[in-house]
Amino acid sequence: MIKYVDGDFGLVSPSVIFEITIRSIIISGSATIIATIWSIPIALILTVTNTKLSKTLIGIFNVFVGIPTVVIGLLVYLLLSRTGFFGWLGLLYTPIAIIIGEAILITPLIISISVELLKIDMGEIIELAKTYGASLLNTITTVFNEGGGRIFSASILGFQRAIGELAIALMVGGNIKGFTRVFTTAIALEIEKGEFDLAISLAIILLIIDLFIVALLRLMGWRK
Repeated sequence: MIKYVDGDFGLVSPSVIFEITIRSIIISGSATIIATIWSIPIALILTVTNTKLSKTLIGIFNVFVGIPTVVIGLLVYLLLSRTGFFGWLGLLYTPIAIIIGEAILITPLIISISVELLKIDMGEIIELAKTYGASLLNTITTVFNEGGGRIFSASILGFQRAIGELAIALMVGGNIKGFTRVFTTAIALEIEKGEFDLAISLAIILLIIDLFIVALLRLMGWRK
């Protein structure tokens, strides 16, 4: 048995760890899939075009990579709160709210890394396609077919950041037991209460997931 105080003092089984782990993976995985869906076309377009607008947008996304997570959490909170623009949806303090916040958070990261990798590895292909008069759509399709692995690598890094996010999960998820409690919020709660058994267990699992991601990227040949 693992000592775990969650507001109702007592002991719980290791199933709590499993529950938090699965919920964290599902929420962050969903956010990563959503962010990847809209990041792929943006990254491809920015990669194959060489205009002032595309360069400006790339710079903006690079800046947004480092935006404080509490800012995104506040933005999503204001939008989903009862008086917010999307308050009528009743999404605040739900897993969907965390998914939305994390998807917004990792979008600039996925786009920036994808563009950088594609420009480095696909530069010759892009120039060759333009030389032969390929259309923008054909060039984008070619880059996607040849460089899909690079985008997948960027998405994996996006998942790594999402699953380790605290501010957004806490602000819009509310750390509700059995509903929105994830790795980071559970760890923060246990440390605040001075109960370290569960916090250490969850931290170890989170570290193992991070190490698995690094190993996966290594196997894919990604070194940067």
